[in-house]
Amino acid sequence: MKPVTEIVWKDIKQNDELESIVEKVIQKCFEVENINPTSLYICVTLTNPKNIRELNKEYRNIDKETDVLSFPMFEREELDKLVRENETQLLQDVMGDIIISIERVEEQAKEYGHGFEREFAYMLVHGFYHLRGYDHITDEQRKEMREREENVLSQLNITR
Repeated sequence: MKPVTEIVWKDIKQNDELESIVEKVIQKCFEVENINPTSLYICVTLTNPKNIRELNKEYRNIDKETDVLSFPMFEREELDKLVRENETQLLQDVMGDIIISIERVEEQAKEYGHGFEREFAYMLVHGFYHLRGYDHITDEQRKEMREREENVLSQLNITR
């Protein structure tokens, strides 16, 4: 079964290829984390630098563009408990929102010397793990989060 993922196109043109990548990556994230794909709902908004800057300023008080924002609905322990207790039920609880600046993804793919699909998939996985309760404030947290991200990407055969 596929996870329930809503894709919102905010001031950018809808694109079947991007939609396919979103579905494939989010499905793999659920699979790797052993989460029933029908138990949680994720909204992925694909937008432009102007919109993501406004959101970054409004919600994080940072007045600059960014590549990805994540807004989790649960703390990690709370989400773990929810997933454990309701493994087989159709909950449809909102896991959170991931917002990605497509222009920023294009720029970073060029800057880092890899393809658009790899950068876009990385942003999705990165956003997913923020929704999952992971962060990268300390070196230890960064290492754990990066290992999880790279594990998902390698299982998708999406490499640098």
